[in-house]
Amino acid sequence: MDFAAGTVRLEPGTTKNDEGRTFPFAALPRLAELMRSQREHTAVLEREQGRLIPWVFHRGGKPIRSFHVTWRVACRRAGVPERLVHDLRRTAVRRFERAGVPRSVAMKLSGHKTESIYRRYAIVSEADLAEGVRKVAAMPAVHASASRRIAGIAEQRNRE
Repeated sequence: MDFAAGTVRLEPGTTKNDEGRTFPFAALPRLAELMRSQREHTAVLEREQGRLIPWVFHRGGKPIRSFHVTWRVACRRAGVPERLVHDLRRTAVRRFERAGVPRSVAMKLSGHKTESIYRRYAIVSEADLAEGVRKVAAMPAVHASASRRIAGIAEQRNRE
């Protein structure tokens, strides 16, 4: 964690695809606040215990070995008992796509090495399709040229 730069770095060999990456958490104010709050909590615990705690998230200054039970309880309390941690990666990819984040940037942020694997996460819904059509329809050039073509087709049919 580099709080001054507002980034977290995952070192090569510590990620699913073994590639390192940097995530600029400070670009998300709510996430930055969470990280600062957690760091303050850890600093208090370090003073109380008289030792450094190298983890951002921990249990009483000890590393978290497993969070599966805590995850299941949190999901149940949130009303989404079947949610998987891995679902968050799919959600992130869909949000990158919907926000228009360039695919190369989204792949770096999500840690996908290949576009084929990335596309498995970039699920397109019917709402996405409708939004795509709305965006095209909102383009001024589309309105003008489409209106002329439709009017021309209608005139041609009336002549026939």
